[in-house]
Amino acid sequence: MNTRSSFVITLIIGAVAQGAAAQQAASPAAAATPTINVTPVVTKSLERPLMLPGDLLAYQDVEIRSKVSGFVDAISVDRGSIVRRGQLLARIVAPELRAQRSEAEARIQSARSQRIEAEARLASDQATLQRLKAAAATPGVVAGNDVDIAQRTVEAAEARVEQWKQNEQAARDAAMVVSELESYLRITAPFDGVVTERNVHVGTLVGPATPSIVRVQQVSRLRLTVPVPETAIAGVAQGEMVSFTVPAYPGETFTGRVARPGRAVDPKTRTMPVELDIPNPAGRLAPGMFAQVAWAQRRGRPSLFVPATAIATTTERTFVVRVRDNQAEWVDVKRGASMEQLVEVFGALNEGELVAVRGTDEIRQGTRVTPKVAQPAAR
Repeated sequence: MNTRSSFVITLIIGAVAQGAAAQQAASPAAAATPTINVTPVVTKSLERPLMLPGDLLAYQDVEIRSKVSGFVDAISVDRGSIVRRGQLLARIVAPELRAQRSEAEARIQSARSQRIEAEARLASDQATLQRLKAAAATPGVVAGNDVDIAQRTVEAAEARVEQWKQNEQAARDAAMVVSELESYLRITAPFDGVVTERNVHVGTLVGPATPSIVRVQQVSRLRLTVPVPETAIAGVAQGEMVSFTVPAYPGETFTGRVARPGRAVDPKTRTMPVELDIPNPAGRLAPGMFAQVAWAQRRGRPSLFVPATAIATTTERTFVVRVRDNQAEWVDVKRGASMEQLVEVFGALNEGELVAVRGTDEIRQGTRVTPKVAQPAAR
């Protein structure tokens, strides 16, 4: 056998040996069942802090305007003044009201005089009627028609008296209206608070259509308005204490009590406004401050949780890989809120069922697998 023939035979033997070795190595791999890490589905009560923006507002906030037109005669407060309920803030003069009051008083006097005169006439007519009736008792002394005329005269006099009584009362009512308007010339504080705006000075013409004279806000107690997302509404518990922070005092936490849930969701923002009452006796917090509120998001009942890596998402579906009887199954789920290293899921799952720690579409449905239980997340 020459050298060339020996070389060919050697190549053929080597190729056969390599093929046999490859076949021997592939056979165990094909027969082996893949091992995947699995973890049980756990049940937990969702409760996590959700940072929400909020606005601090004055508990009461009014812009005080003049009900009547007039000139500012005096103003005793300025921006930042602390006022008490009923305290005089400003005084207005309105010469037209004085003229109206004088006219109303003159009408009262005129109506009173007319009423007195009408009552005197009524008394005279009633006396005449009584004498005629007495004389008519004797036949032929007084004609019956005279008695009827006297009766009608008395009735007319009574009507005049009643009319002047009404006129007098109307004049008194008009005078009372003027008197009430004059009471508005004294501008007083409607509650304890702070003057945060002053827009007029002595001599300024004010009236219902002009800008406000002053703005008074109650700051001893504040309102904290928080727009709570629709997904966190279940955590609204009236009377619950909630903490928040403000940029003005970094590192310091304040608390307030949930007082007034909006009980309606804004369809534009999908949020529900909730008001908290904030005690502020020292006045450190101010209306208009921005707050970061640590809102507690919770569910009304426990939910199912799996590791975040267990949820697989494709263009068509979101699912977890459940392992049951050593066989992989795809279970469609909806993702909920995150808590710690877990994610809330909603679907055809039960507590304690095993799911792949790493969900992926590479684990095809129906694949035989060997599950290896990983340690579940701490409860």
